[in-house]
Amino acid sequence: MVRLTQLQAVRSTLLIPLVARAFGARCYPWLDCHDADAAHLLSCLQTEVAPLLQDRLVMLNVLWRTGVLKAWGREFFARYPHATGVNLGCGLSNHFQWLDSGRNRWLDADLPEVLDLREQLLPEQGGRRHNAGIDIARDGWWDALALDRLAASGPLWLLCEGVLMYLPPERVRALLREFAERAPPDSVLVFDAISHVGIGQARHCHSVGPSGAEFCWGLRSPQELLQAHPRLRPRCAARSVAECYGVFGWAAEAMSLPWSGAPLYSMHALRV
Repeated sequence: MVRLTQLQAVRSTLLIPLVARAFGARCYPWLDCHDADAAHLLSCLQTEVAPLLQDRLVMLNVLWRTGVLKAWGREFFARYPHATGVNLGCGLSNHFQWLDSGRNRWLDADLPEVLDLREQLLPEQGGRRHNAGIDIARDGWWDALALDRLAASGPLWLLCEGVLMYLPPERVRALLREFAERAPPDSVLVFDAISHVGIGQARHCHSVGPSGAEFCWGLRSPQELLQAHPRLRPRCAARSVAECYGVFGWAAEAMSLPWSGAPLYSMHALRV
């Protein structure tokens, strides 16, 4: 058993994907991601998770995005089996369980206080998966993680899941610029995004609201992502959670886009 430290605001949201991946398949069995670690990690943490189980919408979002991440990641590492994957703001997630090609390397990075908890529950494995403390809300995270060295073996696959919507817009743009300027060609950055209409509305989210975290960044148009730097290109078409709701989801999104500017929740992959 590990006592959960008093992680504040955004840091405490690391429980949300764990709960969704451990128990979400009870509600959405067709989206089961078969996470081998989530249930065990929750059993090790002395914390109450029952309230998070009530937020079925967020559980669906997490399971859906996990499926998208797995598909995009497996495609990338099939093409670049010796490349390195980097999870920026990893929390207690373990994506390497799904994206281990047998030859690639993986770096999980998060704030030092999160990393302390991670080291207790998900210590480094062998020579191909490592943990690192970093604050991506500050300049210099690329050098702090020595990503130039990791890029020597090929393009990088960077993941920023459930993180960017909590950062100020200028920090999101800075992160996109640093990726675009420093990453080798064919590197990919994968992340999720909300629409700008969700900014300041975290209190209405049953799982995020009690944490004290707030949504600070959202898309007014998907095209603004490419305006962050001229090297950025879409790796593939963006995916919207509307696909989970079939024709009714697509119809509702089509009607809301003139107001929302972008899907209410979506996945994006940018390449250099």
